[in-house]
Amino acid sequence: MALLALDRVDLIYQTEESETEAVRELSVTVDEGEFIALVGPSGCGKTTLLSMIAGLISPTHGKVTVDGAEVTAASGNVGYMLQRDNLFEWRTIEQNVMLGLSVQKKLTPENKAYAVNMLDKYGLGEFRNAFPSQLSGGMRQRAALIRTLAFKPKLLLLDEPFSAVDFQTRMTVCDDVYSIIKSEGKTAVLVTHDISEAVSMADRIIVLTKRPATVKTIFKIDIDAPTPLKRRENPRFSEWFDRVWKEVSK
Repeated sequence: MALLALDRVDLIYQTEESETEAVRELSVTVDEGEFIALVGPSGCGKTTLLSMIAGLISPTHGKVTVDGAEVTAASGNVGYMLQRDNLFEWRTIEQNVMLGLSVQKKLTPENKAYAVNMLDKYGLGEFRNAFPSQLSGGMRQRAALIRTLAFKPKLLLLDEPFSAVDFQTRMTVCDDVYSIIKSEGKTAVLVTHDISEAVSMADRIIVLTKRPATVKTIFKIDIDAPTPLKRRENPRFSEWFDRVWKEVSK
């Protein structure tokens, strides 16, 4: 059984004057441990889909399930990483990482130890008492990811998480985030407007149509490389970029 399943999902926004069809008859499954990227024309509804998967928006028709259960905002199975790290500048890195656990009343000794272990494991242990302003952009993103993973979600949603950092930093952060997700055995769905980012990170790329969004094409990326940066260096990277770009821009 797929970890994530969207079954013939529709979404229609209603207003007093009109209705807007945002998503139409969209079906997608994601297996456990997969890294999926969603790409498509600007405004096609990529972030709207993430909101439905997170349980923040209910589909008009169809069903979204995670691990076989219909998703809700309170289910706790889905972690959501936004474009900006949203670290509180007056809290230490450790306090920031523990914040989600505290809000969800899950700050148990076991969960706290798990979060502290991840800080140590991914190179932030010595900075646990530092403040966000003392960290580089890449380290801040790493801290934000650990905060998201601290309550052990089964599915991780990434909404253009690298768009707030400069290009050079982005290369390093992509590698960092990818290695953490793979090391922790997480299933991830990435929304990005950057096709090169999608090709460098994803096992499969799902291309969406213009609004109302539905699945246009699915590409299975078969570049044999251990990290996003190594994928970018692979001779087949440009070939895959061109294929995906042509499909998105049709």
